[in-house]
Amino acid sequence: MTLSREDKKALSEIRIKKAYEFLDDARANLNEDRLKTAINRAYYAVLNAARALLILEGSNPETHEGVITMLSLRFVKPGLLPVQLIKNYKSLLSRRSDIDYGDFDITTSEEADDSVRLAEEMISEMDSLRKKLLDEI
Repeated sequence: MTLSREDKKALSEIRIKKAYEFLDDARANLNEDRLKTAINRAYYAVLNAARALLILEGSNPETHEGVITMLSLRFVKPGLLPVQLIKNYKSLLSRRSDIDYGDFDITTSEEADDSVRLAEEMISEMDSLRKKLLDEI
C-alpha cells in the first residue's frame, strides 16, 4: 500500500477514533452486564488502535495474526512497545475467539472486566507511541 504522509496520518486518526469508540462500547456493555459483547468490543478497540499505529509505518496487515506479527516486528523488537503488550493482545484475541465461536463458552465478569482494563492500557500505550510517530512523520 502506497500512501502519502497525509493519507497515513488521516487513516491513523480515523482508526484511533474507532478504537476509542469501541472502547466506550466495551465499557458500556460491561456496565450493562453484557460480558461477551464487552470482550468482543475490547478486542476490536485494541485491533483498531494497533492498525492506527501500524499504518504510520506503511503496514496494513489483513489478518489478526498479521497485526500481531507486524506489531512485534515494527514496535516490540526495536523496544518501542513492551513484549507484554503482545502477550495481552494474544490473550484478548483468544478470549474474543472463544466467545464468538465457542458454543459452550462461559464468560465471567472478571474476564470481561480484565479485558476492558487491558484494552484501556494497551490503547493508551499505543496511542502515546502513535502521537510520537505523528510528530516525526
